[in-house]
Amino acid sequence: MNRIAHHVVLISLLLVAGSASALPRDNTPVPGGIAIIPLPDDTDPASARYSGRKVLVTQQDGRNIAVIGLSLGTKPGRYYLQAKTGSGKPLSLGFTVADKAYEEQRITIKDKRKVSPEKQDMVRINREKKLIDAALEHWSDQHNVAVEFHKPVSGPTSSPFGLRRFFNDQPRNPHSGLDIAAAEGTPVQAPAPGTVIETGDYFFNGNTILIDHGQGLDTMYCHLSAIEVKPGDRIDSGEIIGKVGKTGRATGAHLHWGVSLNDARVDPLLFLPTDAAQ
Repeated sequence: MNRIAHHVVLISLLLVAGSASALPRDNTPVPGGIAIIPLPDDTDPASARYSGRKVLVTQQDGRNIAVIGLSLGTKPGRYYLQAKTGSGKPLSLGFTVADKAYEEQRITIKDKRKVSPEKQDMVRINREKKLIDAALEHWSDQHNVAVEFHKPVSGPTSSPFGLRRFFNDQPRNPHSGLDIAAAEGTPVQAPAPGTVIETGDYFFNGNTILIDHGQGLDTMYCHLSAIEVKPGDRIDSGEIIGKVGKTGRATGAHLHWGVSLNDARVDPLLFLPTDAAQ
């Protein structure tokens, strides 16, 4: 397991729409983590909202459970899930987010434009950001959402989630995914069933794939040497979607794997079985 302390994920089997699935658990919600909120029996699951956004609702032992993604920018404190009963009565379900410290990482980038983009680069970057943001804000109704993943590629963690990053000593946003070291050309597999919602060659991310797994749960795969799917493709767990590369802002071959839940980037390790998060 990487050296960045993270809360142990306890996996519990559950049944969703007649199929076996698994629910990630973390009893201490933190920035970049998840909050799991049991819903009262009379709650309308479609009404569940956090910060105005729909949230993933699944079942455990016949009871509806909301699974909320918490962005890295979430401040410690008290937060609330808003919902309604079947008769329309409003509900406010509170939970507390604890603080979490992430380590720093300093990286030297030889291509100075990947650190301080030029004016024409910014036009491209802003255009691409809109495409990525739109994909990660996408919502699709799906009853049987797979919330236990397998690792998309085998290899050691080269950069864990949440690192406070400095490129050529210039501070940048925290690391919003998990970097897995692997040889260039290594096949990348889908960690769960889903639908490809976007692909592209982006300034920072290089060759990239985004997959919708349902109810605001999306995954991203960056720096690929090859993309082997296209938007609209329905893919199965384990299906090859691309190959590891070093395109975009990368110092070597690796896979940047991101997980987004209700448009919050969260730690991918939370969705892996404990023995796979090594």
